Amino acid sequence: MPDRALMRQLTRYTQWADDVLLSNAGQLPVEELEAERETLFGSIAGTFDHILVVAEMFEAHLEGRSHPHRARRRAHALPFVEVADRLRAMDALFVARADAWDEAMLAEPIDFAFVDGGSGRMTRAEILLHLTNHATYHRGFVSELLYPSPVDGQANDYTVFLRDAWPAIAASLQD
Repeated sequence: MPDRALMRQLTRYTQWADDVLLSNAGQLPVEELEAERETLFGSIAGTFDHILVVAEMFEAHLEGRSHPHRARRRAHALPFVEVADRLRAMDALFVARADAWDEAMLAEPIDFAFVDGGSGRMTRAEILLHLTNHATYHRGFVSELLYPSPVDGQANDYTVFLRDAWPAIAASLQD
């Protein structure tokens, strides 16, 4: 059985880390965030938008409904401010889901179709773990893109979360 406590922690880590990096990036002018770069997702905002697109796809899978995406990114990334707002809302939704699901629900498999047409099947816990890993991977890339910029921001590592944020969050959780 999946560990419900771990899923609750991981969704809160994703929420915290996304907020940290969105806040760090938000120190830059929007023109810098949306500037075209020679990167897979075209810009800092585009990379955040990709994280959001994947979260939207798995949100739809969890709800058993279709989503509008036909690729892992939009043809044109949403503006950074909209992406930041929507990603924060999506993170809050996954935190609420992790709180609501018990171990049996977390272990339930979800069947879906990947955007490339292949079949997928993952448990709810595996989806939450994927979303955590996926966002972490791309936040690392955004951190690299931000490195040359004059951003004075907080680290978004899991260890920093465990040290600085998790104790207070864990104390506030009721089971």
